[in-house]
Amino acid sequence: MRFTTLAIALAAGATTALASAIPGKSALVDRQVTLCTGADSSAVCCATDVLGVADLDCAPPPTAPTSTDDFGSICASIGQRARCCLLPILGQGLICTSPGK
Repeated sequence: MRFTTLAIALAAGATTALASAIPGKSALVDRQVTLCTGADSSAVCCATDVLGVADLDCAPPPTAPTSTDDFGSICASIGQRARCCLLPILGQGLICTSPGK
């Protein structure tokens, strides 16, 4: 019984040591960027803005942006504008702002 307990403890320790030594673990955090400042805002590309209250034909960017400038470029490449919408539903965004504002 002591051997089994010792073997499990050593296996758990080795697994923990290997997991903490994985290179690139912090690279995931470095690539993440906050595109929209509001906690409930979603980054979307929209075609039409209606009085700054609603946006039409909205969808998430086709590729993952790495910065707010990249977000704007990605949306512009498909003929849309980068927007941060509080409530994106059914291809429409409600209460939208420009990223970084």
